[in-house]
Amino acid sequence: MATKLIYFVRHGETENNAKNIRQGPEGALSAKGREQALATAKRFPKEVGRPQVIISSPYERTKETADIIGKELNMGVEYSDLLKERKNPTEIVGHEGGEKDVKQIIDRIDKSFHDDNFRYADEENFVDLKERAKKLLSYITERPEQRIIMVTHGIFLKMVVSYMLRGDSLTSSEYNNLSHLNPVNNASMAICSYTTHFFKKNEWKLLIWNDLG
Repeated sequence: MATKLIYFVRHGETENNAKNIRQGPEGALSAKGREQALATAKRFPKEVGRPQVIISSPYERTKETADIIGKELNMGVEYSDLLKERKNPTEIVGHEGGEKDVKQIIDRIDKSFHDDNFRYADEENFVDLKERAKKLLSYITERPEQRIIMVTHGIFLKMVVSYMLRGDSLTSSEYNNLSHLNPVNNASMAICSYTTHFFKKNEWKLLIWNDLG
């Protein structure tokens, strides 16, 4: 029996986070976000049990967060598109979430009980995101490291953990409920384990969620 520990870290606050603006790949951390990332970096062990690899989404805010963690731990950073945030509909990127038209679109995507295949426009829909979460978990099982830091985004992190808990049976309605009821703070961690067994199905567990909440 062997167990991996995965430290999922949401990126630090960005200026757009603070303004409730829907983001694409661009957008650097705010001064507060850099402080948050450094505080999180300092919580990782540097001797016994130290992480063996840092893998990050290639988006600007996650790269910056991962670089701060890497500098503190004296480690390099790898990048994977599997860790990117869900793609928003193009028409709402750069707009404030409280705008009437934007709010209506977000409500249709995030809060309604809709068919799993529902797609508003050119966004990643539930099926797309669920499949990417499945691929990420498979990718983790194939990595040789036992202690992994993964720097990612709030919405996608919720999908990863939802899929971890429900597997292929996860529906959009279940995901929307889990997402709504389980917020995740900037620079917080979700710590998960993956254990391989000889005589039973390999096992994912959520150990800690939103440790700064």
